[in-house]
Amino acid sequence: MSEMEMMEPTEVLGSARKDSLRVRQELLEEYEQVKSIVSTLESFKIDKPPDFPVSCQDEPFRDPAVWPPPVPAEHRAPPQIRRPNREVRPLRKEMPAAGARGPAGRAHPTARSDKPASGRDKECRARARDDKASGLFGRKNGQDGGSEGEIPKFDGAGYDKDLVEALERDIVSRNPGIHWDDIADLEEAKKLLREAVVLPMWMPDFFKGIRRPWKGVLMVGPPGTGKTMLAKAVATECGTTFFNVSSSTLTSKYRGESEKLVRLLFEMARFYAPTTIFIDEIDSICSRRGTSDEHEASRRVKSELLVQMDGVGGALESDDPSKMVMVLAATNFPWDIDEALRRRLEKRIYIPLPTAEGRAELLRISLREVELDPDIQLAHIAAKIEGYSGADITNVCRDAALMAMRRRISGLSPEEIRALSREELQMPVTSGDFELALKKIAKSVSAADLEKYEKWMVEFGSA
Repeated sequence: MSEMEMMEPTEVLGSARKDSLRVRQELLEEYEQVKSIVSTLESFKIDKPPDFPVSCQDEPFRDPAVWPPPVPAEHRAPPQIRRPNREVRPLRKEMPAAGARGPAGRAHPTARSDKPASGRDKECRARARDDKASGLFGRKNGQDGGSEGEIPKFDGAGYDKDLVEALERDIVSRNPGIHWDDIADLEEAKKLLREAVVLPMWMPDFFKGIRRPWKGVLMVGPPGTGKTMLAKAVATECGTTFFNVSSSTLTSKYRGESEKLVRLLFEMARFYAPTTIFIDEIDSICSRRGTSDEHEASRRVKSELLVQMDGVGGALESDDPSKMVMVLAATNFPWDIDEALRRRLEKRIYIPLPTAEGRAELLRISLREVELDPDIQLAHIAAKIEGYSGADITNVCRDAALMAMRRRISGLSPEEIRALSREELQMPVTSGDFELALKKIAKSVSAADLEKYEKWMVEFGSA
Protein backbone atom coordinates (compact mmCIF):
# COMPACT_ATOMS: atom_id res chain seq x y z
CA MET A 1 0.00 0.00 0.00
CA SER A 2 1.12 3.51 -0.70
CA GLU A 3 1.76 6.18 1.88
CA MET A 4 -1.44 8.10 0.99
CA GLU A 5 -3.55 5.02 1.35
CA MET A 6 -2.00 4.36 4.72
CA MET A 7 -2.84 7.93 6.03
CA GLU A 8 -5.98 8.59 7.93
CA PRO A 9 -8.73 10.79 6.44
CA THR A 10 -8.26 13.45 9.09
CA GLU A 11 -4.60 13.77 8.25
CA VAL A 12 -5.42 14.24 4.55
CA LEU A 13 -7.81 17.13 5.25
CA GLY A 14 -5.32 18.87 7.50
CA SER A 15 -2.58 18.72 4.90
CA ALA A 16 -4.83 20.22 2.16
CA ARG A 17 -5.84 23.11 4.43
CA LYS A 18 -2.24 23.91 5.14
CA ASP A 19 -1.45 24.04 1.41
CA SER A 20 -4.36 26.39 0.70
CA LEU A 21 -3.35 28.71 3.50
CA ARG A 22 0.21 28.77 2.20
CA VAL A 23 -0.93 29.63 -1.36
CA ARG A 24 -3.21 32.37 -0.06
CA GLN A 25 -0.39 33.86 1.94
CA GLU A 26 1.85 33.91 -1.14
CA LEU A 27 -0.85 35.66 -3.19
CA LEU A 28 -1.25 38.35 -0.56
CA GLU A 29 2.47 38.96 -0.53
CA GLU A 30 2.58 39.27 -4.32
CA TYR A 31 -0.40 41.68 -4.25
CA GLU A 32 1.39 43.91 -1.75
CA GLN A 33 4.50 43.91 -3.94
CA VAL A 34 2.45 44.93 -7.01
CA LYS A 35 0.81 47.79 -5.07
CA SER A 36 4.23 49.02 -4.00
CA ILE A 37 5.51 48.96 -7.57
CA VAL A 38 2.43 50.84 -8.87
CA SER A 39 2.74 53.54 -6.22
CA THR A 40 6.42 53.95 -7.07
CA LEU A 41 5.58 54.40 -10.77
CA GLU A 42 2.86 56.96 -9.99
CA SER A 43 5.33 59.04 -8.01
CA PHE A 44 7.50 59.38 -11.13
CA LYS A 45 4.70 61.09 -13.17
CA ILE A 46 4.37 64.98 -13.54
CA ASP A 47 1.34 67.15 -14.39
CA LYS A 48 2.67 68.75 -17.64
CA PRO A 49 5.53 67.60 -19.82
CA PRO A 50 8.32 70.20 -20.28
CA ASP A 51 8.51 72.17 -23.51
CA PHE A 52 11.72 71.11 -25.14
CA PRO A 53 12.86 73.31 -28.07
CA VAL A 54 12.54 71.59 -31.39
CA SER A 55 15.78 71.55 -33.27
CA CYS A 56 15.95 72.69 -36.87
CA GLN A 57 16.87 69.16 -37.85
CA ASP A 58 13.51 67.84 -36.64
CA GLU A 59 11.51 70.34 -38.78
CA PRO A 60 10.58 69.20 -42.28
CA PHE A 61 12.10 71.04 -45.24
CA ARG A 62 9.79 73.68 -46.75
CA ASP A 63 10.26 74.95 -50.28
CA PRO A 64 9.64 78.76 -50.36
CA ALA A 65 8.28 78.48 -53.90
CA VAL A 66 5.57 76.02 -52.81
CA TRP A 67 2.62 77.25 -50.81
CA PRO A 68 1.52 75.13 -47.81
CA PRO A 69 -1.89 73.46 -48.00
CA PRO A 70 -4.76 75.71 -46.94
CA VAL A 71 -6.01 75.46 -43.42
CA PRO A 72 -9.55 74.07 -43.42
CA ALA A 73 -12.12 76.64 -42.44
CA GLU A 74 -13.80 76.16 -39.14
CA HIS A 75 -17.53 75.91 -39.60
CA ARG A 76 -19.55 77.34 -36.81
CA ALA A 77 -23.25 77.53 -36.42
CA PRO A 78 -24.62 80.99 -37.19
CA PRO A 79 -25.52 82.96 -34.11
CA GLN A 80 -29.17 83.16 -33.29
CA ILE A 81 -30.42 86.70 -33.70
CA ARG A 82 -32.92 87.73 -31.14
CA ARG A 83 -35.68 89.53 -32.99
CA PRO A 84 -37.04 92.61 -31.29
CA ASN A 85 -40.50 92.56 -29.93
CA ARG A 86 -42.67 94.38 -32.44
CA GLU A 87 -45.53 94.74 -30.03
CA VAL A 88 -46.60 98.35 -29.77
CA ARG A 89 -46.39 99.54 -26.21
CA PRO A 90 -48.33 102.56 -25.02
CA LEU A 91 -46.29 105.60 -24.12
CA ARG A 92 -46.15 106.59 -20.49
CA LYS A 93 -46.81 110.22 -21.25
CA GLU A 94 -48.04 111.94 -24.37
CA MET A 95 -45.50 114.29 -25.90
CA PRO A 96 -46.88 117.77 -26.56
CA ALA A 97 -47.18 118.84 -30.19
CA ALA A 98 -44.46 120.96 -31.72
CA GLY A 99 -45.01 124.57 -30.80
CA ALA A 100 -47.50 123.77 -27.98
CA ARG A 101 -47.04 125.83 -24.84
CA GLY A 102 -47.12 124.53 -21.31
CA PRO A 103 -48.58 126.09 -18.19
CA ALA A 104 -45.62 128.40 -17.81
CA GLY A 105 -46.12 129.73 -21.33
CA ARG A 106 -42.92 128.22 -22.70
CA ALA A 107 -42.79 126.11 -25.82
CA HIS A 108 -41.80 122.48 -25.35
CA PRO A 109 -38.77 121.70 -27.49
CA THR A 110 -38.78 118.58 -29.58
CA ALA A 111 -37.40 115.68 -27.59
CA ARG A 112 -34.01 114.68 -28.85
CA SER A 113 -31.28 112.57 -27.36
CA ASP A 114 -27.95 114.36 -27.09
CA LYS A 115 -26.15 111.07 -26.61
CA PRO A 116 -23.99 110.33 -29.64
CA ALA A 117 -24.76 107.17 -31.53
CA SER A 118 -22.39 104.29 -30.95
CA GLY A 119 -20.37 102.64 -33.70
CA ARG A 120 -22.72 99.64 -33.72
CA ASP A 121 -25.76 101.89 -34.16
CA LYS A 122 -24.09 103.78 -37.02
CA GLU A 123 -23.20 100.50 -38.74
CA CYS A 124 -26.76 99.22 -38.39
CA ARG A 125 -28.17 102.46 -39.78
CA ALA A 126 -25.76 102.43 -42.73
CA ARG A 127 -26.64 98.80 -43.45
CA ALA A 128 -30.32 99.63 -43.32
CA ARG A 129 -29.81 102.50 -45.78
CA ASP A 130 -27.88 100.21 -48.14
CA ASP A 131 -30.60 97.55 -47.95
CA LYS A 132 -33.23 100.16 -48.60
CA ALA A 133 -31.33 101.55 -51.58
CA SER A 134 -30.72 98.12 -53.11
CA GLY A 135 -34.21 96.81 -52.39
CA LEU A 136 -36.42 99.81 -53.01
CA PHE A 137 -34.42 101.65 -55.62
CA GLY A 138 -33.57 98.80 -57.97
CA ARG A 139 -34.59 100.75 -61.05
CA LYS A 140 -31.71 99.73 -63.25
CA ASN A 141 -33.43 96.59 -64.54
CA GLY A 142 -36.78 98.29 -64.98
CA GLN A 143 -38.08 97.49 -61.52
CA ASP A 144 -40.52 99.93 -60.03
CA GLY A 145 -39.60 100.38 -56.40
CA GLY A 146 -39.19 103.03 -53.78
CA SER A 147 -41.57 105.65 -52.57
CA GLU A 148 -42.23 108.73 -54.62
CA GLY A 149 -39.72 111.54 -54.19
CA GLU A 150 -36.81 109.32 -53.14
CA ILE A 151 -33.67 109.34 -55.28
CA PRO A 152 -32.72 105.90 -56.64
CA LYS A 153 -29.19 104.66 -56.08
CA PHE A 154 -27.05 103.25 -58.86
CA ASP A 155 -26.04 99.61 -58.38
CA GLY A 156 -22.36 99.48 -59.34
CA ALA A 157 -22.09 95.69 -59.40
CA GLY A 158 -19.04 94.68 -61.41
CA TYR A 159 -17.26 98.01 -60.86
CA ASP A 160 -14.91 99.23 -58.20
CA LYS A 161 -16.87 100.82 -55.38
CA ASP A 162 -14.42 103.73 -55.19
CA LEU A 163 -14.98 104.57 -58.87
CA VAL A 164 -18.76 104.68 -58.43
CA GLU A 165 -18.52 106.84 -55.32
CA ALA A 166 -16.07 109.20 -57.02
CA LEU A 167 -18.40 109.72 -59.98
CA GLU A 168 -21.44 110.27 -57.78
CA ARG A 169 -19.56 112.62 -55.46
CA ASP A 170 -17.66 114.69 -58.02
CA ILE A 171 -19.84 114.58 -61.13
CA VAL A 172 -23.53 114.22 -60.40
CA SER A 173 -25.18 117.61 -59.88
CA ARG A 174 -28.96 117.90 -59.79
CA ASN A 175 -30.62 121.24 -60.59
CA PRO A 176 -27.61 123.61 -60.91
CA GLY A 177 -29.94 126.60 -60.43
CA ILE A 178 -29.03 128.52 -63.62
CA HIS A 179 -31.99 129.72 -65.73
CA TRP A 180 -32.26 131.22 -69.20
CA ASP A 181 -32.82 134.68 -67.71
CA ASP A 182 -29.43 134.51 -65.98
CA ILE A 183 -27.70 134.45 -69.38
CA ALA A 184 -27.51 137.67 -71.34
CA ASP A 185 -28.04 137.66 -75.11
CA LEU A 186 -27.28 134.37 -76.98
CA GLU A 187 -30.91 134.09 -78.07
CA GLU A 188 -30.06 131.95 -81.09
CA ALA A 189 -28.08 129.50 -78.96
CA LYS A 190 -30.89 129.31 -76.39
CA LYS A 191 -33.40 128.60 -79.14
CA LEU A 192 -31.32 125.76 -80.59
CA LEU A 193 -30.69 124.22 -77.16
CA ARG A 194 -34.39 124.35 -76.32
CA GLU A 195 -35.17 122.54 -79.55
CA ALA A 196 -32.45 119.95 -79.04
CA VAL A 197 -32.88 119.20 -75.33
CA VAL A 198 -35.85 120.84 -73.63
CA LEU A 199 -38.64 120.48 -76.19
CA PRO A 200 -38.29 116.66 -76.49
CA MET A 201 -39.05 116.46 -72.77
CA TRP A 202 -42.10 118.70 -73.10
CA MET A 203 -43.47 117.11 -76.29
CA PRO A 204 -42.46 113.43 -76.20
CA ASP A 205 -45.17 112.36 -78.67
CA PHE A 206 -43.88 114.70 -81.34
CA PHE A 207 -40.16 113.92 -81.17
CA LYS A 208 -40.31 110.36 -82.51
CA GLY A 209 -38.97 108.60 -85.56
CA ILE A 210 -37.15 110.99 -87.85
CA ARG A 211 -37.82 113.78 -85.32
CA ARG A 212 -35.94 111.97 -82.56
CA PRO A 213 -33.78 114.15 -80.26
CA TRP A 214 -30.21 114.86 -81.24
CA LYS A 215 -27.50 112.50 -80.00
CA GLY A 216 -25.10 115.28 -79.09
CA VAL A 217 -24.60 119.03 -79.23
CA LEU A 218 -21.26 120.81 -79.55
CA MET A 219 -20.89 124.42 -78.45
CA VAL A 220 -18.03 126.23 -80.17
CA GLY A 221 -16.76 129.69 -79.35
CA PRO A 222 -14.09 131.84 -77.72
CA PRO A 223 -13.41 131.39 -74.00
CA GLY A 224 -15.65 133.26 -71.59
CA THR A 225 -18.75 133.46 -73.80
CA GLY A 226 -21.06 131.44 -71.51
CA LYS A 227 -20.86 127.88 -72.82
CA THR A 228 -20.75 126.33 -69.35
CA MET A 229 -23.64 128.49 -68.13
CA LEU A 230 -25.71 127.43 -71.12
CA ALA A 231 -25.11 123.79 -70.22
CA LYS A 232 -26.21 124.38 -66.62
CA ALA A 233 -29.29 126.25 -67.82
CA VAL A 234 -30.17 123.27 -70.01
CA ALA A 235 -29.94 120.95 -67.01
CA THR A 236 -32.05 123.29 -64.86
CA GLU A 237 -34.79 124.01 -67.40
CA CYS A 238 -34.99 120.39 -68.51
CA GLY A 239 -34.97 118.97 -64.97
CA THR A 240 -32.35 116.38 -65.83
CA THR A 241 -29.42 115.01 -63.90
CA PHE A 242 -26.31 116.98 -64.82
CA PHE A 243 -22.92 115.29 -65.23
CA ASN A 244 -20.05 117.80 -65.43
CA VAL A 245 -17.12 115.87 -66.89
CA SER A 246 -13.55 117.05 -67.39
CA SER A 247 -10.39 115.32 -68.53
CA SER A 248 -9.26 114.67 -64.94
CA THR A 249 -12.50 112.84 -64.22
CA LEU A 250 -11.87 110.18 -66.85
CA THR A 251 -8.12 109.83 -66.30
CA SER A 252 -6.46 107.19 -64.14
CA LYS A 253 -2.88 106.07 -63.64
CA TYR A 254 -3.88 102.39 -63.82
CA ARG A 255 -3.97 100.69 -67.18
CA GLY A 256 -7.48 100.09 -68.48
CA GLU A 257 -9.23 102.01 -65.71
CA SER A 258 -9.89 105.12 -67.81
CA GLU A 259 -11.95 103.07 -70.26
CA LYS A 260 -13.90 101.61 -67.34
CA LEU A 261 -14.59 105.12 -66.07
CA VAL A 262 -15.99 106.13 -69.46
CA ARG A 263 -18.23 103.07 -69.60
CA LEU A 264 -19.33 103.54 -65.99
CA LEU A 265 -20.16 107.20 -66.67
CA PHE A 266 -22.53 106.34 -69.50
CA GLU A 267 -24.13 103.46 -67.59
CA MET A 268 -24.81 105.80 -64.67
CA ALA A 269 -26.18 108.38 -67.11
CA ARG A 270 -28.61 105.83 -68.53
CA PHE A 271 -29.64 104.82 -65.02
CA TYR A 272 -30.31 108.41 -63.89
CA ALA A 273 -31.97 109.31 -67.22
CA PRO A 274 -33.05 111.82 -68.36
CA THR A 275 -29.47 113.00 -68.13
CA THR A 276 -27.25 115.72 -69.55
CA ILE A 277 -23.56 114.84 -69.85
CA PHE A 278 -21.58 118.04 -70.23
CA ILE A 279 -17.97 117.48 -71.33
CA ASP A 280 -16.08 120.75 -71.02
CA GLU A 281 -12.90 121.20 -73.08
CA ILE A 282 -13.64 118.02 -75.01
CA ASP A 283 -10.65 118.63 -77.27
CA SER A 284 -8.39 117.57 -74.38
CA ILE A 285 -10.10 114.15 -74.26
CA CYS A 286 -10.98 113.48 -77.90
CA SER A 287 -8.36 115.18 -80.01
CA ARG A 288 -7.65 114.03 -83.54
CA ARG A 289 -6.32 110.46 -83.76
CA GLY A 290 -3.35 109.37 -85.80
CA THR A 291 -0.94 112.09 -84.74
CA SER A 292 2.68 111.29 -83.92
CA ASP A 293 2.44 112.39 -80.28
CA GLU A 294 -0.69 110.35 -79.49
CA HIS A 295 -0.34 107.78 -76.70
CA GLU A 296 -1.84 104.31 -76.96
CA ALA A 297 -3.79 104.71 -73.70
CA SER A 298 -5.30 107.98 -74.92
CA ARG A 299 -6.40 106.30 -78.14
CA ARG A 300 -8.20 103.55 -76.20
CA VAL A 301 -10.07 106.14 -74.13
CA LYS A 302 -11.18 107.94 -77.30
CA SER A 303 -12.39 104.68 -78.84
CA GLU A 304 -14.39 103.79 -75.73
CA LEU A 305 -15.95 107.26 -75.63
CA LEU A 306 -16.99 107.00 -79.28
CA VAL A 307 -18.46 103.53 -78.73
CA GLN A 308 -20.42 104.65 -75.67
CA MET A 309 -21.81 107.65 -77.52
CA ASP A 310 -23.17 105.28 -80.14
CA GLY A 311 -24.61 103.28 -77.25
CA VAL A 312 -26.38 106.42 -76.08
CA GLY A 313 -27.87 106.65 -79.55
CA GLY A 314 -29.14 103.10 -79.19
CA ALA A 315 -30.85 104.10 -75.97
CA LEU A 316 -32.45 107.09 -77.67
CA GLU A 317 -33.94 104.90 -80.36
CA SER A 318 -36.43 103.57 -77.82
CA ASP A 319 -38.56 106.71 -78.52
CA ASP A 320 -38.85 107.39 -74.79
CA PRO A 321 -37.63 110.94 -74.05
CA SER A 322 -37.80 110.20 -70.31
CA LYS A 323 -34.76 107.94 -70.83
CA MET A 324 -32.90 110.46 -72.97
CA VAL A 325 -29.15 110.94 -72.48
CA MET A 326 -27.90 114.14 -74.08
CA VAL A 327 -24.17 114.64 -74.62
CA LEU A 328 -23.41 118.36 -74.49
CA ALA A 329 -19.82 119.33 -75.26
CA ALA A 330 -17.92 122.61 -75.35
CA THR A 331 -14.56 123.51 -76.81
CA ASN A 332 -12.39 126.49 -77.66
CA PHE A 333 -10.45 124.52 -80.28
CA PRO A 334 -12.98 122.82 -82.57
CA TRP A 335 -10.36 122.24 -85.28
CA ASP A 336 -8.54 119.77 -82.97
CA ILE A 337 -11.55 117.48 -82.43
CA ASP A 338 -11.56 113.98 -83.93
CA GLU A 339 -13.64 113.55 -87.08
CA ALA A 340 -15.65 110.62 -85.65
CA LEU A 341 -16.60 112.66 -82.60
CA ARG A 342 -17.59 115.60 -84.79
CA ARG A 343 -19.96 113.28 -86.65
CA ARG A 344 -21.56 112.06 -83.40
CA LEU A 345 -22.09 115.63 -82.15
CA GLU A 346 -24.81 116.30 -84.70
CA LYS A 347 -25.62 119.87 -83.62
CA ARG A 348 -22.67 122.27 -83.68
CA ILE A 349 -23.60 125.70 -82.29
CA TYR A 350 -21.47 128.83 -82.40
CA ILE A 351 -21.42 130.89 -79.19
CA PRO A 352 -20.19 134.33 -80.33
CA LEU A 353 -19.15 137.39 -78.40
CA PRO A 354 -22.07 139.40 -76.98
CA THR A 355 -23.68 142.06 -79.15
CA ALA A 356 -24.29 145.67 -78.07
CA GLU A 357 -27.67 144.74 -76.57
CA GLY A 358 -26.13 141.68 -74.94
CA ARG A 359 -23.32 143.71 -73.41
CA ALA A 360 -25.78 146.20 -71.92
CA GLU A 361 -27.91 143.38 -70.53
CA LEU A 362 -24.85 141.67 -69.10
CA LEU A 363 -23.87 144.92 -67.39
CA ARG A 364 -27.31 145.14 -65.79
CA ILE A 365 -27.16 141.50 -64.62
CA SER A 366 -23.67 141.90 -63.15
CA LEU A 367 -24.51 145.19 -61.37
CA ARG A 368 -27.98 144.33 -60.07
CA GLU A 369 -26.67 144.02 -56.47
CA VAL A 370 -24.60 147.23 -56.63
CA GLU A 371 -25.83 150.80 -56.21
CA LEU A 372 -25.27 152.84 -59.40
CA ASP A 373 -24.90 156.55 -59.86
CA PRO A 374 -28.04 158.10 -61.44
CA ASP A 375 -25.96 159.72 -64.19
CA ILE A 376 -24.38 156.47 -65.37
CA GLN A 377 -25.35 155.25 -68.86
CA LEU A 378 -24.89 151.51 -69.37
CA ALA A 379 -25.50 151.76 -73.13
CA HIS A 380 -22.59 154.20 -73.44
CA ILE A 381 -20.34 151.83 -71.46
CA ALA A 382 -21.51 148.86 -73.58
CA ALA A 383 -20.37 150.65 -76.73
CA LYS A 384 -16.89 151.06 -75.27
CA ILE A 385 -16.44 147.37 -74.44
CA GLU A 386 -17.01 146.03 -77.94
CA GLY A 387 -15.01 142.84 -78.47
CA TYR A 388 -15.10 141.91 -74.78
CA SER A 389 -16.33 138.44 -73.85
CA GLY A 390 -18.86 137.79 -71.11
CA ALA A 391 -16.11 136.91 -68.63
CA ASP A 392 -14.22 140.10 -69.54
CA ILE A 393 -17.32 142.24 -68.93
CA THR A 394 -17.86 140.58 -65.55
CA ASN A 395 -14.27 141.37 -64.58
CA VAL A 396 -14.75 145.01 -65.61
CA CYS A 397 -17.90 145.28 -63.47
CA ARG A 398 -16.15 143.69 -60.48
CA ASP A 399 -13.19 146.04 -60.70
CA ALA A 400 -15.44 149.10 -61.10
CA ALA A 401 -17.50 148.07 -58.05
CA LEU A 402 -14.31 148.04 -55.94
CA MET A 403 -13.16 151.52 -56.97
CA ALA A 404 -15.27 153.35 -54.34
CA MET A 405 -13.90 151.13 -51.57
CA ARG A 406 -10.33 151.75 -52.71
CA ARG A 407 -10.85 155.52 -52.55
CA ARG A 408 -12.45 155.30 -49.11
CA ILE A 409 -9.68 153.28 -47.43
CA SER A 410 -6.83 155.16 -49.11
CA GLY A 411 -4.44 156.50 -46.44
CA LEU A 412 -6.21 154.79 -43.50
CA SER A 413 -4.54 152.56 -40.94
CA PRO A 414 -5.68 148.95 -40.43
CA GLU A 415 -7.51 149.93 -37.22
CA GLU A 416 -9.40 152.69 -39.01
CA ILE A 417 -10.31 150.33 -41.86
CA ARG A 418 -11.76 147.81 -39.38
CA ALA A 419 -13.79 150.60 -37.74
CA LEU A 420 -15.52 151.56 -41.01
CA SER A 421 -19.22 150.76 -41.12
CA ARG A 422 -20.93 148.99 -43.98
CA GLU A 423 -22.84 152.12 -44.99
CA GLU A 424 -19.60 154.05 -45.46
CA LEU A 425 -18.37 151.44 -47.96
CA GLN A 426 -21.63 151.15 -49.91
CA MET A 427 -20.96 154.02 -52.27
CA PRO A 428 -22.52 154.19 -55.77
CA VAL A 429 -20.52 153.18 -58.84
CA THR A 430 -19.88 156.06 -61.24
CA SER A 431 -18.89 156.34 -64.89
CA GLY A 432 -15.39 157.36 -63.78
CA ASP A 433 -15.02 154.00 -62.04
CA PHE A 434 -15.73 152.24 -65.33
CA GLU A 435 -13.25 154.46 -67.15
CA LEU A 436 -10.52 153.44 -64.72
CA ALA A 437 -11.50 149.77 -64.92
CA LEU A 438 -11.40 149.77 -68.73
CA LYS A 439 -7.88 151.20 -68.65
CA LYS A 440 -6.74 148.29 -66.48
CA ILE A 441 -8.64 145.39 -68.13
CA ALA A 442 -8.28 144.63 -71.83
CA LYS A 443 -10.19 142.12 -73.94
CA SER A 444 -8.95 138.54 -74.06
CA VAL A 445 -10.12 137.54 -77.58
CA SER A 446 -8.32 138.73 -80.70
CA ALA A 447 -9.80 139.37 -84.13
CA ALA A 448 -7.66 136.58 -85.63
CA ASP A 449 -9.22 134.07 -83.24
CA LEU A 450 -12.73 135.19 -84.18
CA GLU A 451 -11.90 134.73 -87.84
CA LYS A 452 -10.77 131.15 -87.20
CA TYR A 453 -14.02 130.31 -85.39
CA GLU A 454 -16.16 131.78 -88.13
CA LYS A 455 -14.22 129.93 -90.82
CA TRP A 456 -14.64 126.60 -89.00
CA MET A 457 -18.38 127.18 -88.57
CA VAL A 458 -18.76 127.88 -92.29
CA GLU A 459 -17.05 124.57 -93.06
CA PHE A 460 -18.40 122.27 -90.31
CA GLY A 461 -21.20 124.17 -88.56
CA SER A 462 -24.60 122.54 -88.07
CA ALA A 463 -26.78 125.11 -86.37
